[in-house]
Amino acid sequence: MSLFDDDQPKKKTAHEIGSDLSLLSVDELTARIALLTEEIARLEAERARKSASRSAAEGLFR
Repeated sequence: MSLFDDDQPKKKTAHEIGSDLSLLSVDELTARIALLTEEIARLEAERARKSASRSAAEGLFR
C-alpha cells in the first residue's frame, strides 16, 4: 500500500444499500436499478462458476 493512497479522492459509491431514495429522480432511480441488476447478474454468474467448480471437486472424491 502506498503512502499516498489517502491523498487520492474517494470514488463515489453509485448506490449504498439502505440509503434515502426520496430525493432521487425517476431517471436516477432507473439508473440505480440498472446498476444493481447488472451487479446481481455478476454475482449470480460467480455463484454458478463456484458451484460448478465445487461440484467438479466433489466428483473427484466420490
